[in-house]
Amino acid sequence: MIESELGWGIERINDVIDEEYDVIVLGTGLTECILSGLLSVEGKKVLHMDRNDYYGGESASLNLTQLYRKFRNGQEPPSELGRDRDYNIDLIPKFMMANGELVRILKHTDVTRYIELKQISGSYVYREGQISKVPASEMEALRSDLMGMFEKKRAKKFFEYMQNWREDDPSTHQGIDLNTAPMSKVYKDFGLEPGTQDFIGHAMALYLDKSYLERPARETYDRIILYISSVARYGKSPYIYPLYGLDELPQGFARLSAIYGGTYMLDKTVDEIVYDADGRVCGVRSGNETAKTKQVIGDPSYFKNKVRNVGKVIRAICMLKHPIPNTDNADSIQLVIPQNQVKRQHDIYIASVSDTHCVCAKGYYLAIVSTIVETSNPEAEIKPGLDLLGPIVEKFISLCDLEEPTDDGCKDQVFISRSYDATSHFGTVCDDVKDIYRRVTGKDLVLKQRQRQEEEC
Repeated sequence: MIESELGWGIERINDVIDEEYDVIVLGTGLTECILSGLLSVEGKKVLHMDRNDYYGGESASLNLTQLYRKFRNGQEPPSELGRDRDYNIDLIPKFMMANGELVRILKHTDVTRYIELKQISGSYVYREGQISKVPASEMEALRSDLMGMFEKKRAKKFFEYMQNWREDDPSTHQGIDLNTAPMSKVYKDFGLEPGTQDFIGHAMALYLDKSYLERPARETYDRIILYISSVARYGKSPYIYPLYGLDELPQGFARLSAIYGGTYMLDKTVDEIVYDADGRVCGVRSGNETAKTKQVIGDPSYFKNKVRNVGKVIRAICMLKHPIPNTDNADSIQLVIPQNQVKRQHDIYIASVSDTHCVCAKGYYLAIVSTIVETSNPEAEIKPGLDLLGPIVEKFISLCDLEEPTDDGCKDQVFISRSYDATSHFGTVCDDVKDIYRRVTGKDLVLKQRQRQEEEC
């Protein structure tokens, strides 16, 4: 429940739910909280419930005690790790692209006033046995060890083409139709080497695998331009991250929803999804209480009979007492290990933050290694990433199902989000938000700067 002592100026909410709502949202993961906030701002009467007593769901940020309770059967954390309150450890680490969709949603809803963002220091890629920085400027590109002299000239022509390309100006196309030509052909036309293709496709366009090579190049063009424009916004890297961990994001959207009349209930069981005679949802039961509604949104954990398993993700949360080696002592990085470099089908991602982001005690660093599981020995699959971290103080392994809904929800009006994938950015999360929003409201999400409620009054 939301309480006034949190400083939100909102009184404690009564637990009675025997009312009618436009939408009931189950789970307080980021996807669900964004949708709850968006719908509340548009005047929908929203009830938001979570069986847990904390925000975030599977994407929550935990303190030390919560972390050890989850992974070590309630064992007490070692005292040398510092104070409980110094830790906000993301179960599913992801960074925001500075010019990406999530930042646009934050601005659209004005949730930016509830959180403080800090830039991630660098973007890196693993290639041929070493870690290299993805260039963030022309000077860095000239000094980069990712390419030889002649390859740098070819890459320069490629990036100039990308930045100058305009859909309505055929003179910028150089005979290439990005809407139909596969990305593999564009790489070939510019004579780019496989290693260069790797870092462009996986460290800049942020693809999980190589299937993008045979799809129309326009998709990759959009991703590359997003990366370049995000780097240009702040320099150093394209990524930003909220102080005190990702849990700040769902809480910010929860606050937004509450300000616009949304009702929040944590630690509230969901015992039954109620349907009418025509098979359409008509309510949610918790104990002896039933909240009426015409639409329900929720994460996969609330609808096990309506989702299918499409894979697994392994994540290793690692505590370090040093920055990741060979990254210029950066206090935070994203590091991508392209699948070709370790003979896999999917990339390995490493997201690292530190005490400068208010997520761990002074002198400590957090590094989370993740990938999509391909074998019966998942921990061995992330070993190439773990080997790059140096000495590890503590390590916590999680194995999560990747689930998606079996239908679009339009028939019974139950709309289910997708599980969070192995990527270390929010691109797929935002795609899911926009897709569910369109199905729930019947219109596309149009992002624009919104007036604050007090300005509207």
